[in-house]
Amino acid sequence: MKIKKRTLLNIILFAFILSFFLTPLGYHSKVLLNQLFAGSPTVIPVENREQIADYQWTLKDPQWEFFNFERSKGKVVFINFWASWRLPCAAELAGIQDLYDSYGDRVDFYIVTDEERPPVRAFMAEKKFDFPVTYMIIGEKAPFEVLMPPASYLIDKNGYIVIQEEGIANWDSSGIHALLDQLLEEK
Repeated sequence: MKIKKRTLLNIILFAFILSFFLTPLGYHSKVLLNQLFAGSPTVIPVENREQIADYQWTLKDPQWEFFNFERSKGKVVFINFWASWRLPCAAELAGIQDLYDSYGDRVDFYIVTDEERPPVRAFMAEKKFDFPVTYMIIGEKAPFEVLMPPASYLIDKNGYIVIQEEGIANWDSSGIHALLDQLLEEK
């Protein structure tokens, strides 16, 4: 039985497409596609920015110790809500890791999840991320709306929300670096 050239090409194409759904190649390809199509976060115009009413928000640090968000009052703050099982989050976190590497000593980073520690630790080790993970306490009142992951906030020193981004975004861009530099210089 001889297979026609066109039939063989169709089988190869079908197998290639199927590989995106059934193999690790598919997962990594989808992450890459998400990263390629991630846009720049939208900066809120100054006149439309809302100020956080208070900084009362209890969270847990990587060691599972309670702390209060109040410690970030008067600082530039980056907050990202994520989940290890959400593919867009995995795509976005690589850029956030690069941003953390550049600004982690000058900006307070809250990479917030509502998951338990074991899956988060496994995900962090697999992806080789070393930014500090913050654990959200379900039902705890937050000073702003807790958005579905992936979602992020950038807050200036005076507590104004400069960026509120829902969905995946490219956080390691020259525009974001310039904005962070500007926010860090402000009094």
